[in-house]
Amino acid sequence: MLVKLYDKEFTSKKEFLATKGITIKRASIVDKKEILQFVEENFEAKCWVDETEYALFNNPISCLIAVKNKEIIGFACYDVAAKGFFGPTGVKENHRGQGIGEELLIRTLNSLKEAGYAYAIIGWSGANAFYEKTVNAIVIEDSEPNKSVFRNLISHE
Repeated sequence: MLVKLYDKEFTSKKEFLATKGITIKRASIVDKKEILQFVEENFEAKCWVDETEYALFNNPISCLIAVKNKEIIGFACYDVAAKGFFGPTGVKENHRGQGIGEELLIRTLNSLKEAGYAYAIIGWSGANAFYEKTVNAIVIEDSEPNKSVFRNLISHE
């Protein structure tokens, strides 16, 4: 999916989430172990651990985390599978439906925009309706994983 960044202002829910004790912030390499453990324990896509680790070594770090009561409850990465790509991302199951995923998406897209990107790519998404509604993302026709940057994966041999 493609998201136009250059003429968009994405509305943050920062204040709303703060009333629930939820903070979204750029990850720190010092928290690497906790972040990777969170991703591994809460999401089935095991490649997300590797992608998140890569994001933690980017400069600047290209991983944001959602925290409540000193516990990680969500994450979002960018510039991992390819430059300008959003993802992986996820929110702990018992915290979904509160706007955390939306805020992670918006803050990540704003980071891409601040870095000078005109567009962001949401690769390999199963949540097209969410992205269409939230950030006006559009499907990139004829871009299945085997025809994208993911075509080089061992699993596609």
